[in-house]
Amino acid sequence: MTEIARNESEIFSELAMLCIKPGYVHAIAYFCFRDNTIKYSGTMNTDDVLQQFSMDRLVRTEISTLIGLTCKSNLDLDIPSPDIIQEYIDKTELLLKEIHQSMIPPMEVMFDPSKIGDQSFNPFKNGSVLRESIFYGGEGAYNFQYRDLSEIKYEKDDDWFIENKGFSIQQATEVFTSVQLLQNEKINDTMRGLANLDPSKWSFLDAFKFTAEELSASSNIEVNIVKKVIDAFVSQDEMDAFESLDDFNPKNAYPIIELPDQEYLLFQNYSLMEALYETPFFWFNSDKKYQPIAMQHRGEFTEEFSAERLKAVFGNDRVFINIDICDSKKNKAAEIDVLVIYANRAIILQAKSKKLTILSRKGNDNSLQDDFKKAVQHAYNQAYLCATLLTDTSYKLYDETGNELNINRNHKEIYPFCVVSDHYPALSFQARQFLKFQETKKIKPPFVMDVFFLDVMTEMLSSPLHFLSYINRRTSDGETIFSTHELTVLSYHLKQNLWMDDEFTMMHLEDNICADLDLAMLTRRDKVQGVDTPEGILTKYEGTLFN
Repeated sequence: MTEIARNESEIFSELAMLCIKPGYVHAIAYFCFRDNTIKYSGTMNTDDVLQQFSMDRLVRTEISTLIGLTCKSNLDLDIPSPDIIQEYIDKTELLLKEIHQSMIPPMEVMFDPSKIGDQSFNPFKNGSVLRESIFYGGEGAYNFQYRDLSEIKYEKDDDWFIENKGFSIQQATEVFTSVQLLQNEKINDTMRGLANLDPSKWSFLDAFKFTAEELSASSNIEVNIVKKVIDAFVSQDEMDAFESLDDFNPKNAYPIIELPDQEYLLFQNYSLMEALYETPFFWFNSDKKYQPIAMQHRGEFTEEFSAERLKAVFGNDRVFINIDICDSKKNKAAEIDVLVIYANRAIILQAKSKKLTILSRKGNDNSLQDDFKKAVQHAYNQAYLCATLLTDTSYKLYDETGNELNINRNHKEIYPFCVVSDHYPALSFQARQFLKFQETKKIKPPFVMDVFFLDVMTEMLSSPLHFLSYINRRTSDGETIFSTHELTVLSYHLKQNLWMDDEFTMMHLEDNICADLDLAMLTRRDKVQGVDTPEGILTKYEGTLFN
């Protein structure tokens, strides 16, 4: 007899009941230790990082769901017996797998027999398909990028932070960095302590607890300021409205949990760094007087950060910001956010700061396409218009001061870049399905990315020739190379050189290819002891005249 599959809401309800059982927080602590920490000794290597790509681990969005559901009831911190904790773990994994299966659209939706022969039919544009990739698509940004870019993003809003929250963005960053360092120490101490502890008391929960006094001591910031930083990221919202995977989960925006006896609990440091980058957006929105100022700063950040990263590759004299394109009567026809000119190559970067809405995360087709249109399609349309005008010498270019920009206009290749300021889930997948673009002999297909990927790409491909070579390969083969996110493709390129022979029609890259790039970025940005450059195209001629 065939078992009838349950729908997602039924499974979610059972998971919700499981998460409020006595002592369930200890199961969450175990998942966080198992799936969110890289275990290594001495120097980290690629094999250590590969632990993070196990098919058995829970992704962060799944763990965040468990945390949100657990917080729908008062937390019970008592330690259950080892058998009960194991029962919680096993049951959780079964339910999450069942939920994942329930999210995958049935075959009759994916491959509708009535649509055979219909050239316009694309099952991957279906909201239910995109919803699964949005939830399980993995991280397109590193936690240290959220930390470091937050300081830059909110630099112009610092006075608002001090006046309204009682701390500066730099102080918040330092406190959150201290949380990560403190928890790393506590995880190591907990691991060592288990050997001398009765198995009935085994738990990782204490490793995720901290006090304001501990953070004050490690960050050298006054305890009253530390408390203000912590309290700003403790949710006061009721969790009753969190009733499905796609509902707003306050524990993502406010991941710190307040405990009795002036203690706090943080399960996922990544969520805290992401909240530092994302949550102030909602604070500014509630301040109607400051909102337009904050939105202006938000747009300026995307443009200015993108320009600075490109200057690190091409030099200050080849990167230009806010270039007006005008006709012979000085009527403005278009504006380039960031322009790069290198010999007879050009990059036209258009920046946007549109977020993916909750309705889109739920898989609403119309909302998904509307969000994408505002976030990416508009940026591309502007970039393409600018590219066509750039090749027409009857139009003049003027910089921010009104001076005419006299540059080479005879370009062999022009690359439109569309850059969004926030992590946009499944961005490359959505671009593949939704983006409408044109290609000419000179104007290449668009490269769609967020500021985080641009940051990584300019970090690893820091010479103009390496950078231009990669974007040429990536945009030329955009329809034939498939991956969860752009970091994987870049990692493959650094190791193997991105190239597709004509005999192949598609290349699918698994996420674990990204381990080499992950290690390099951890080494460069988070000061981990490891290899800072993957062995491959950047090391092949190291020490020779060709380097």
